[in-house]
Amino acid sequence: MGECGMDHVDEILLQWRRERPDLDVGPMGLIGRLGRIVHYLTREMEKTFATFGLTGASFDVLATLRRSGSPYSLSPGDLLATMMITSGTLTNRIDQLEKAGLVTRAQSSADRRVVIISLTPTGLATVEAAVTAHVETQKRLVSVLSDQERALLDVQLRAFLAGIAARASD
Repeated sequence: MGECGMDHVDEILLQWRRERPDLDVGPMGLIGRLGRIVHYLTREMEKTFATFGLTGASFDVLATLRRSGSPYSLSPGDLLATMMITSGTLTNRIDQLEKAGLVTRAQSSADRRVVIISLTPTGLATVEAAVTAHVETQKRLVSVLSDQERALLDVQLRAFLAGIAARASD
């Protein structure tokens, strides 16, 4: 990633090093930068979702249904398995998407106790357009890095994520 001057995180680290030289604040820099990156990325992606009347949360539900393949239907349990949210939060999201005409709820033909959430034709058209725009936004956002830099960062972040996830499950 090309040469960069001092950033806001560096200024914070300098202050901590001055005030608490006994602390190793190096990790604070990495985590601070990751947090700032997530903030900027999320803000730009939310702008894209808003053009389709969606939020990141509602897009997540629609995209999960879409990538499940035809007939673009899942039980709430299957939706929950791919999302890190509570069942109450999912119910609220589905309620909002149903009011907007993007999904429907129906009883499963195999088991009447099971509810199936499905994309409506409008929901399918919306998520198709939104995911296309979302991918373009993501391409624009990562375009500040070369192909080689992106590949290297992806390898490093994959290892970082795997290490953190392994420790988090301990």
